[in-house]
Amino acid sequence: MSLDPGQSIIHLKGVGPRLQATLGKLGIYRYLDLLLHLPLRYQDRTKLTPLGQVQVGSECLVQGKVLHCGVQFGKRRSLKVSIDDGSGIVHLRFFHFSKYQQASLEKAVYVRAYGEFRYFGRELSVAHPEYDTFSTPPPEPTPALTPIYPTTQGLGQARLRSLVQNLCEQPWPELPGTPFGKLKFLHQPPAGSTYDDVAEVQEEVALDELTAYYLVMKGRALKRQQEQAIPLPQSAGLGRTLLGNLGFHLTKAQARVVSEVLQDLEKPVPMLRLVQGDVGSGKTIVAAFAAIRAAEQNGQTALMAPTELLAEQHYLNFSNWLAPLGIDTVLLTGQMNAKQQKMRLAQVASGESAVVIGTHALFQEKVTFHRLALSIIDEQHRFGVHQRMALQNKSEPDQQPHQLVMTATPIPRTLTMALYADMDVSVIDELPKGRQPITTHTVEAGKREQVIDRVEQVLAAGQQAYWVCTLIDESDEIDAVAATEMFTQLTKTMPQRRVALLHGRMKSEEKLSIMQAFKAQQIDLLVATTVVEVGVDVPNATHMVIENAERLGLAQLHQLRGRVGRGSQASHCFLMFNRGLSEAAKIRLNAMRDSQDGFYLAEQDLKLRGPGDILGTRQAGEQSFRIADLSVHAHLMPKVIQRGEALINQQGHEDAPGLAQNLLNAWAPADSGHLSV
Repeated sequence: MSLDPGQSIIHLKGVGPRLQATLGKLGIYRYLDLLLHLPLRYQDRTKLTPLGQVQVGSECLVQGKVLHCGVQFGKRRSLKVSIDDGSGIVHLRFFHFSKYQQASLEKAVYVRAYGEFRYFGRELSVAHPEYDTFSTPPPEPTPALTPIYPTTQGLGQARLRSLVQNLCEQPWPELPGTPFGKLKFLHQPPAGSTYDDVAEVQEEVALDELTAYYLVMKGRALKRQQEQAIPLPQSAGLGRTLLGNLGFHLTKAQARVVSEVLQDLEKPVPMLRLVQGDVGSGKTIVAAFAAIRAAEQNGQTALMAPTELLAEQHYLNFSNWLAPLGIDTVLLTGQMNAKQQKMRLAQVASGESAVVIGTHALFQEKVTFHRLALSIIDEQHRFGVHQRMALQNKSEPDQQPHQLVMTATPIPRTLTMALYADMDVSVIDELPKGRQPITTHTVEAGKREQVIDRVEQVLAAGQQAYWVCTLIDESDEIDAVAATEMFTQLTKTMPQRRVALLHGRMKSEEKLSIMQAFKAQQIDLLVATTVVEVGVDVPNATHMVIENAERLGLAQLHQLRGRVGRGSQASHCFLMFNRGLSEAAKIRLNAMRDSQDGFYLAEQDLKLRGPGDILGTRQAGEQSFRIADLSVHAHLMPKVIQRGEALINQQGHEDAPGLAQNLLNAWAPADSGHLSV
């Protein structure tokens, strides 16, 4: 009798209530969830590396006779085990260990261990390796690749492997669309399997997972087509008035995207449009035209930004553009006192304020709209799906607001096809006229004094600059320059210059005051954390220095660099780095130096770091793929779309409805709103 894939994980041998709760943190609630909890990667523990040939930075399997085992007291207490195989000696170090572990290692005659080797002092060592102890010479290593799983605190790799092995040994029903045999192969590659063999099966399974995700996205799009929205046709012509007031012409790309958005707003079904645009391409003005259209029809617009600083910048821009048109804009953030908040909530509830700008505060229960017609999400990847839906639910009963989502993080086309199949997509692929190219320099941290001299010359000429640090305060654990430390140093080095400090722990009013002073040229040099990444527009700022640039991804570096180059003067960005860069860091910094094309840089970031980092979904708590890796499997997307459309239309497969539903039941997250085909 085969297993029931939907059976609770508590029934699996070895799983008690405590482990059940731990597995729940990984989204593992039933047998099928564990089966689909596939390895992130594999380690080749099929061959032993002689200790004399172990390279620094390498991951390898070693074994040797125990020479010495004991507790050492230095900066940190540690258990040190020295092993010898005749070709050399290496050391195993444990900074967290139990008495049982210590006793086991002290009794061991031989130890076999796997891990990454580094120097501790002058000794080649591995910290907290996976290991086994033996009283006699160890047997030959296992001939199979070793899976490495995503895990969580309180659940080690060995325990996870044991649970999966227990599950894979049970009789399983055949899973339509994703055969059990393929999943078992990925959990337990047979002896002699190569990385290429594993990659081939991963691709077959990834096709199923991506197809299921595509079906979910298209299901949402189909559901949206059956919903009602407030149609927003053109009436008062206030958009033309704004166009005349701007003092500049829209680019062709901006005009095209404004037209696409306004056409969507005229329909009685809710718009869901993603506007992508590179740094400085002018997405905000597109949002303003949409908000005007809503106001013309007595509808309200909610604009949600990920940070208070960005919300405040939007508030200033919208107020300047819309106040002359008689459209009231209000700012709503969590930092406001009770009296301010009460007054502004009343303005929103009465409809007095047509445009409401804020942060996460907008979707709190106490925020009630008079007639919400349009929601705009800026930097949409900073918000989870549930947060976006909470704002959607503030509309009138049986009427969904139109939704415009914007991102200044260019998204590779492959990612857009995969992750935004439920949205219409517009791209602003043109920068406003007069924008100056930004020359980017990579500079080793030892040359910081020369960079300071360069910045001093720029400030003396009346221009402004940013000095960006990745930390607020110094850290014992992270080797990086802190903003507070740099602010002190630069204030001393440039006593005649007006230097200010900006970071995320400051109060909202203080941050806004500093940014307004910087924009008004009352501050020469702004030392800041990455809080200045988005929403700051100061045309006179022509130079940016980014400390420890190797710690940041390409998308964030590109966003930061986009704060300069906004005026008519030539601009420069200096990427400071520490010695000993990893290969990936070298590739990132060289890509930044060689290109200003955000879409090209996004493609490179995808190859280097994967989609979760680019889109911010790891931070936002979004569902990530279990096996599909779009940096590897992007080429599958045309096939995914073709297969998905055939299943939706019930074509090309006699069991299309059943196969689609089985794919969804297996792969789609429980709260995704399964599509019935």
